[in-house]
Amino acid sequence: MTCPNGATSPSWKPTLSDGQERMSVLFPRATCRACDDRLKCTGNVDGKGRHILLLPQPLQEIQNRARRDQQTRPWRERYSLRSGCEATVSETVHAHGLRHCRYRGTAKSHVQHVLTAAGTNLIRLHQHQPGNTRTSPATRFTRLCRQTIDRTQTDSC
Repeated sequence: MTCPNGATSPSWKPTLSDGQERMSVLFPRATCRACDDRLKCTGNVDGKGRHILLLPQPLQEIQNRARRDQQTRPWRERYSLRSGCEATVSETVHAHGLRHCRYRGTAKSHVQHVLTAAGTNLIRLHQHQPGNTRTSPATRFTRLCRQTIDRTQTDSC
């Protein structure tokens, strides 16, 4: 492995971290101490060399490939479909306290989750009513609501 300034690590050792198999990559202390970018690279102030824990090689290659794919336009377009779902989950967690259940027991917790989801849907439907002025660009959900309203009005004529 090569660091951002071109130094190479001589040894990779299999190790366990949090009970998981990892590869330990350790850069020489002398090389890191002499480097001007040591604090940016390692974050330590006591002169230790850079130490990186990687996944086992097959898993690391899969992760690297996935990260490369995430930089491509087709991946981003495909992921944009999921961004609406992620926003909904984020909203229910942060605005409606979904992570902190007010009840004990699976049945009561399920009721809270269903009611939180229903409340979120009602809030969103209210935000997308015709005539509601919005300053942000129309979301996919807003466009779908408008199409549904337009079709309903056209069918009733």
